[in-house]
Amino acid sequence: MRRRLGVMIGLAALVAVGCGGAGELGTAGWPNRPITMLVAFGAGGGTDANARIVSGLLERELGQPVNVVNRTGGGGVVGHTAIANAEPDGYTLGYVVAEVAMMHWAGLTDLTFEAFTPLAMLTGTPGAVFVRSDAPWESIDDVLDEIDRGAEILQASGSGQGGIWHVTLAGVLRSLARDPGAVTWVPHQGAAPALADLAAGGVDLVVSAPAEARGLVDAGRIRPLVVIDTERHRLWPDVPTLAEATGSDWNALAWGGVAGPAGLPADVVATLQATLGGIARSEEFIELIERRGTGAIYRDAGGFREYMAASDASFGQAMAAVGLVP
Repeated sequence: MRRRLGVMIGLAALVAVGCGGAGELGTAGWPNRPITMLVAFGAGGGTDANARIVSGLLERELGQPVNVVNRTGGGGVVGHTAIANAEPDGYTLGYVVAEVAMMHWAGLTDLTFEAFTPLAMLTGTPGAVFVRSDAPWESIDDVLDEIDRGAEILQASGSGQGGIWHVTLAGVLRSLARDPGAVTWVPHQGAAPALADLAAGGVDLVVSAPAEARGLVDAGRIRPLVVIDTERHRLWPDVPTLAEATGSDWNALAWGGVAGPAGLPADVVATLQATLGGIARSEEFIELIERRGTGAIYRDAGGFREYMAASDASFGQAMAAVGLVP
């Protein structure tokens, strides 16, 4: 694999430098010193873990240290801003995640996906809707019927107010011609406390990543009704997708990938695209990522940019529907 990857890097570099497109300045001998990988969320979290897996493999392929630095604050604003404002020399990269498609809609920053040079989308985690094991609803249609009756306002959680799972639920309801405001969102500091609250009877529904809910599902305390993705999840192959259950093709991922600031030199972009593509397709990377319960989903630089743009538009519409856009 190492020899084949080296050939891919060389060919990609020749094509990219010949065609231009990214920054036009060359950086002969790159990399010849350590690289910093910025992460906008804290050490030990899911984004940090994914970034460290990628950084370790990238370090091995490039032959230079790739040091993960956590720049937290502002719900991701501080770290993503630091990535966008870094010197475009290839020595500061970042693990960019879905929040960059949400923060500007909430009025937290002017930063958008256009401030980055996307290099490779590498991970994506769908949400799923969970209820208590003794809940009266056997399907997502039963939940929708409950909402339509309006006899009792359901309470849902999974993240903070305006977090990705809040926006995901809003997008689902909007796609099904239901008012997202018909379900009360109860903010929690992450999915873990929200799921515990669900199991204890504090809320009616939780939207979260399957991996985060797996323990309580295995313990028989909660159960999934639907997976908000285009394919069924490997943990629960009998649980339908949203499209299968309702006909709605709306979906969202808690996605992540490597990007740099705008204006990266073309030869650096070519090397990183080829190297990250090889990593993404390797059995080692896929095993490490999926062992954590995260999906290994690869899109090249162009595909990543297109996905970021589509995600930005979709999240913006969902956030507006629940009054999260100023």
